[in-house]
Amino acid sequence: MEGIATRYGRRRFFLLCAILVVAVSANTLSQDKKPVVNAVLFYSPACLHCHQVLSEEMPPLFERYGEQLQLLTLDTHSNKGQELYQAAIQHFHIPPPRRGVPTLIVGTTVLVGSREIPDRFPAIIVQGLAEGGIEWPPIPGLDRWGQTRIQTRNGSVASDQAMVATKQSLVQRFTQDPLGNGLAVGVLVGMVASILGLGYGFFTRSAVKSWSPWTIPLLLPIGLAVAAYLSVVEINQVEAICGPVGDCNTVQQSPYAHVFGVIPVGVLGMVGYLAIAVMWLMQSYGPRRWRHYATLGIFGLALCGTLFSLYLTFLEPFVIGATCLWCLTSAVVMTLLLWAAMAPAKKAWQAS
Repeated sequence: MEGIATRYGRRRFFLLCAILVVAVSANTLSQDKKPVVNAVLFYSPACLHCHQVLSEEMPPLFERYGEQLQLLTLDTHSNKGQELYQAAIQHFHIPPPRRGVPTLIVGTTVLVGSREIPDRFPAIIVQGLAEGGIEWPPIPGLDRWGQTRIQTRNGSVASDQAMVATKQSLVQRFTQDPLGNGLAVGVLVGMVASILGLGYGFFTRSAVKSWSPWTIPLLLPIGLAVAAYLSVVEINQVEAICGPVGDCNTVQQSPYAHVFGVIPVGVLGMVGYLAIAVMWLMQSYGPRRWRHYATLGIFGLALCGTLFSLYLTFLEPFVIGATCLWCLTSAVVMTLLLWAAMAPAKKAWQAS
């Protein structure tokens, strides 16, 4: 101790202590700085799948990882959200069949849908944290959003935001998908004209042109196939394969894809087409006493199906703001079935 207490020895002693303090502090700070996984979620307030992801799938992850998981939620109905979503589509080359909400981008990985996100995102978080974290996705323009990034440790902010419907004018909704919505309006006008024209022909003495008796059995498989595909999409909550026009996934993920919030519209369509098929078989091959009622039954079912399709077609451009080509196809098929059933039904009505 006598040697350490010397003048130069004392200086060396304090210098060594200072070095030890700095080293320990640096090590402590490096341990306190935990890795973080940053992700961006594009959603729509009208999307049931988005609601499921935000309110059911994300909260357990926030609870588990806390501040180590940062999520920025962007509403694609807002101007900024749509701008960044389109930028993400271009940057990550997202193909048309995978365009829709919810879309989650973490690093350079794009996850789409309420099945893919919960299936793959937890494993990506674990791997990302083990590798030192994941930076914000390289979406062009996202860096300018930095001051308004949303920190949702327990998921409450994201869930609450998703449930707040954005107020949009009719014009704003229509212009979200002008080409698809314009096509829907054309189909809508044709359906209205058909119902008015058929109603006039049915209740007046004007002649009604008969269609080929094989028109109905040829149309039914088309309508049934479309309804079956939509049923698979709605029940399994998977992304629909959309064409170059319209946005099928936005329509299928809206609250209007289920009747009373329970019955998928596709399933209801399948029931309707199958019921018409049964009536057609009774009309063509059933006992003679049943054929009269089966003929009227086909017309009645086709009329109900056309009116319901008319309602759904109206919702697409003017309420949802997106159009589904599968739905339009079903609407056209049902309207054609109504036309084909018109002449036999009028004869049966007049004979009763």
